[in-house]
Amino acid sequence: MSGVSSASVLLWRRILAEFLGSAFLAAVVIGSGIAAQRLSPGQAGLELLEAAAVTGAGLFAIILMFGPVSGGHFNPVVSFVDAAFGGLSWRDAAAYLPAQVAGCIGGAVLANLMFALPAVTISTKHRATPAHFLSEIIATLGLLLVIFALARSGRSRSAPAAVGAYIGAAYWFTSSTSFANPAITIGRMFSDTFAGIAPSSAPSFIAAQVVGGILAVGLIRALYPAITPADAADIIVPHHNAARGAARAAHGGASPTADRPR
Repeated sequence: MSGVSSASVLLWRRILAEFLGSAFLAAVVIGSGIAAQRLSPGQAGLELLEAAAVTGAGLFAIILMFGPVSGGHFNPVVSFVDAAFGGLSWRDAAAYLPAQVAGCIGGAVLANLMFALPAVTISTKHRATPAHFLSEIIATLGLLLVIFALARSGRSRSAPAAVGAYIGAAYWFTSSTSFANPAITIGRMFSDTFAGIAPSSAPSFIAAQVVGGILAVGLIRALYPAITPADAADIIVPHHNAARGAARAAHGGASPTADRPR
């Protein structure tokens, strides 16, 4: 294999999956927004409903496509919180990050092109308000609680549907329409459309998402104190057998389901 270890090949496969999944995610989010705006001009509620439904369904499918390879994170906050619980190495989380950001930018460009817009149109949609900041904290916190609750209780197989449903719902119950993801926040700057965000608003959103991630670590530890690295290795979709095996070894060889409440 030309001196390349199987572990390094697997990491590249996971990075590729994160890049492609992030690109599809951005294309779904931005493309559905453009389509909704064109199909239902001037009807903001209907536009949001259409975009939310498509995004939730699209995210479900994208996680199923790429989750078995990389876990289906497509979100730096998810990756780094996973690393905090030992399910992913800090090195791998750092490797995921540029792939996720580049994928979301690429997906935004593709969405623009698919609707005959210029490849890059910098958004002028300003969203940075205290209400948006709070909304992004709540949206990110809720997303992580859904993901880790399912992993801890052995229901990771339900995660694609649950994550898609949560994001679709959070379009409506948060004033920010639930970005909950620094990579998609950056990607959405490159499309001056319904789903875009002005570059001046992005730092506030990203800061709120980081705060939501930090709060999620504390709440997950409080709610699920027995969570193991093997549990964390199963988010969002069970994947990468070698990582789960290492996580179990680090936990003394215990099965991730051994100490779960019945």
